[in-house]
Amino acid sequence: MFKRSLSLLLALAGFAAFVAAVLWRSGQPIVFHNATVKDRVVVSAPVLTALYAGDRFLAANMEAIRLSATAVDQGQADIHYLVRAQVVVAQLNACHEDNYYLANGLLTWGGAVAEGNEVLRRAMDCRFWDGIPPFFYGVNLAFFEKDKTQAVQALELSAERWPENAVTLRRMAIMLRAEALADERLAVNYLMQQRDTTHDPKLREMLDKRVIRLQGLIDLRAAQRRYEEAHGPLQNFQQLVDSGEMAMLPQDPLRLGYELRDGRIEFRELKIPGMENQQ
Repeated sequence: MFKRSLSLLLALAGFAAFVAAVLWRSGQPIVFHNATVKDRVVVSAPVLTALYAGDRFLAANMEAIRLSATAVDQGQADIHYLVRAQVVVAQLNACHEDNYYLANGLLTWGGAVAEGNEVLRRAMDCRFWDGIPPFFYGVNLAFFEKDKTQAVQALELSAERWPENAVTLRRMAIMLRAEALADERLAVNYLMQQRDTTHDPKLREMLDKRVIRLQGLIDLRAAQRRYEEAHGPLQNFQQLVDSGEMAMLPQDPLRLGYELRDGRIEFRELKIPGMENQQ
């Protein structure tokens, strides 16, 4: 009799949990993603935790394995899927090393800057012993956000946690303070380091495309400086070709391109519908 009662209670508890999950999900805003996203299901963090018997670390590991195996196909990545999946992994386990490393290389440098940096922020808070997340984050702040004050703080935090590279990191922080270190040189060196140290051929191919994209930005900015010295403010990219400063405009292998923003050439960033308010 006791066993039957216990079984009934467990069944009722499971049904109650299911109803609660359905009610919670029904209250969430409906987000319409880009039509190019197909057959890419990302289960929410609470549901994954429940599916893995409350073990959120196991759930994070399995989801990270799944996105690593399915997100990259013949050198192309589904950024919308990566953003959703990697944010979920960060919610489950912000300390997950593979997740923050991939998020930095594939999201931040793939056009989803805010989303990639959010994964890095979570990793910085969780991995209090690891100097790599604040290093990545500091470079991103200097290059994308132009926030050199916060970038210096991140690099100094990295130096504290990464003693074997402390001298180099503190030197970078000093040069950023003095604004003597060009954003482009800092960025291309560290992105090439990421590419050259990975043993995954697919990841290396993806990072190589980001190096090419960055080199295109560097070439455009150099041409812009030459043009403006001779002709005044640049109004559009075609002027660089018409003036002879560039034989042709660089092609972004990620197909996002570049834009002239407030008189400065920048990466065009990828806007992810529905991800603006993710915490």
